[in-house]
Amino acid sequence: MSGFLEKRMLRKSAEKWVALADRTDSMPAEELEHLQRTARRLRRKLDLFVAASEASLIPDGQSEILRPNQFDWAWRPDPWTAPRAPRGVVEVPSPHKLTDHVTLFHDCARSEIVLRQTRNTDPSVCCAFGLLLDVYRFDGSFLSLVLSLPDGATKNISRNHYFSLRARVVSEHPIEIYARLNVQHGPNTEQMVRQLDLSGDVGLAEFDLAYSNINEKRVEKAWIDLIFDNPAMNQVHLTDLTLTRAPRADL
Repeated sequence: MSGFLEKRMLRKSAEKWVALADRTDSMPAEELEHLQRTARRLRRKLDLFVAASEASLIPDGQSEILRPNQFDWAWRPDPWTAPRAPRGVVEVPSPHKLTDHVTLFHDCARSEIVLRQTRNTDPSVCCAFGLLLDVYRFDGSFLSLVLSLPDGATKNISRNHYFSLRARVVSEHPIEIYARLNVQHGPNTEQMVRQLDLSGDVGLAEFDLAYSNINEKRVEKAWIDLIFDNPAMNQVHLTDLTLTRAPRADL
């Protein structure tokens, strides 16, 4: 914790900048420009401190995940656990990489899509952040959020496993969202498509690999396409998103 003298120095510094702001009308242009450059450098450093402090105060995002019995892997992607800079993007291009594991794709000739990270204030939501998609005119054929699964998702994977994707979704108008699991094994890619059940507060899609034809010994990577059907003139708020993997119960 900062000591008394350090706290006093910070308070005096803030008071000095407030006093300088009150004198800008009477300052010479050269002095004003110098102080303006100094203030901008200081603001950048303060922004870095605020971002770092926010990151240290929020939970890691991986502890409060609903896990099935005997699960062996669980994950909440970065946009729901860590602050992004910038928090919002207007006229989102394609592809637009949010993090190493999350990328937005579309094929619009002209993007009228706004994407921004929100701070969750609902105490019933376990993660610190959410993602908000605002879509206006939409002249494309698809809009998808691609989740590149970490290596842990495919480690020791077998056809006895199933994946569960859970998402809390609030939309301005009803929307259908599909989840497509892609598992690359050797030169082939197995695909399984499920519609996200949005009948309750939390949508669910499950992928049982027993119904797949994956070669367990050749699995290289996996990813999920979260596909938004007819997204035009709609606002979709993904307040949470998690993935888990577990072995099926023996019959």
